[in-house]
Amino acid sequence: MLSGLGLFLFGIQMMASGMQKVAGDKLRRILEVLTGKPVIGVFTGILVTILVQSSSTTTVMLVGFVNAGLMNLSQAVSAIMGANIGTTITAQIISFKLESIALPFIGVGGLLNYFGRRRIYRYMGQTILGFGLLFLGMITMSQAMHPLRENAVFLNQLVRFGKQPLLGILFAAFFTALIQSSSAATGIIIALTLQNLVTLEAAIPLILGTNIGTCITALLASMGASLSARKAAISHVLFNVFGVLLAMIFLKPFTLLILESAPTVARQTANAHTLFNVLNAIVVFPFFKYFIRFINWIVPGEDVTMDMGPKYLDKRMLKAPAAAIRACKQELLRMANMARDMVRESVDVFCKLNRKKIPHILQTEELLDGLEKEINLYLQELSQHSLTRQQTTIVSGIMSAANDLERIGDHARNIAYCSELVMEDKLQVTAMAKQEVYSLFEKVDDMMAKAITALAEENVQLAREVIRQDDLVDELERILRKSHIDRVNRKECIPSAGVIYLDVLSNLERVADHSTNLAQVVTGEF
Repeated sequence: MLSGLGLFLFGIQMMASGMQKVAGDKLRRILEVLTGKPVIGVFTGILVTILVQSSSTTTVMLVGFVNAGLMNLSQAVSAIMGANIGTTITAQIISFKLESIALPFIGVGGLLNYFGRRRIYRYMGQTILGFGLLFLGMITMSQAMHPLRENAVFLNQLVRFGKQPLLGILFAAFFTALIQSSSAATGIIIALTLQNLVTLEAAIPLILGTNIGTCITALLASMGASLSARKAAISHVLFNVFGVLLAMIFLKPFTLLILESAPTVARQTANAHTLFNVLNAIVVFPFFKYFIRFINWIVPGEDVTMDMGPKYLDKRMLKAPAAAIRACKQELLRMANMARDMVRESVDVFCKLNRKKIPHILQTEELLDGLEKEINLYLQELSQHSLTRQQTTIVSGIMSAANDLERIGDHARNIAYCSELVMEDKLQVTAMAKQEVYSLFEKVDDMMAKAITALAEENVQLAREVIRQDDLVDELERILRKSHIDRVNRKECIPSAGVIYLDVLSNLERVADHSTNLAQVVTGEF
């Protein structure tokens, strides 16, 4: 039984891996882009879940996007509805008696995987091999359950699930939450039906229970995340629980409908799984806005979110180059202040080991990347118009400054990652090391503040002061490195923590270099 379950899960994993590689590394982009409208979000959730073969994976990705501010609650909820439908495809496939194709698929898939000359053939081989292993796992589980047909205690318990549906729902919900895979739980239920151990009356409550149990993965993923991310995870629970309650109210007509859908209990069980999720989405969808309001009522409060696009760039101003350049400068200063705040937050995370700020740092880094691209595209369009020589120089300076600010964001992100390593590996960074990091940060932050002011006011004198300060920061970083080496020699610091400390110093020094570059834009030396 366990061997069959292992093969089944490994088959799903391999098939999903192959399908994702065939599709290319675009799933995250698909989820980000194609969830603008609720209807599109549902179909996107279906598509992505078919590719990853796991509604849990899709919902965890969605929770991550909401946490990063790349997706709002409405977009996530619509995709979750689709994910519930998409995950039923696995049940539909395994409910057919296709045992005879398992070994041929394993053979063909294995040969393609190992001998395919092109990557696409190897990825297709992985998909086919995973498909074969999935069916081999089903065969193994089904055969392992054959002796249970003579076990009176086991049979009586299954009959009890049919007579007491609530018990079946609770049992399946607990089991699915335990193994964190609704596909595996559904596979076991269908394996039971293939051996005629379970009637449809007992199978339906078990299927309903798996839909509740699968919510545990998203709930775990939302722990420590933003309020909106927690709302997304809770919406998954509320949506599925509502569907199960509705199915329980109309259990008899629902069962009669499923009985007419297919000749075998295995097929009927798979159809029950699919139809339940489709009907649940159809019932809730007309009241989608009210459902979102209900979630916000259950979990009150809002996250402080940032605008993920440019605020000042307007293509209508391209015909007036002076106004367009002024708008770009405003966007650049917005970037600069975000980058400065990001560095401050990352150092705070390192010195205080405050994990809660990391998601905001990563969100800001994504925003800086996007703003740099938007500014460059805007200025490239502006360059197609008639510009004076001075305006052309200003445009080049803005593009250079935007690149430096994006790189500052990268270095702040690196410091946040260093902090994560310290926390995950439980490394001890000495109080002296933290104090030294903060002393270097104060010098760097002063440089950034002056560079931003110089940019805003076109203050050449202040910009030259920033350039002079760069040498002082370089000298301080050299002194701190020497101080660290002395601590290591005195065995006051462990080498693994020391490597991270030096990495943080290096990133701060690079922030100072980019601040100098910003100042040189003002002086015209870029």
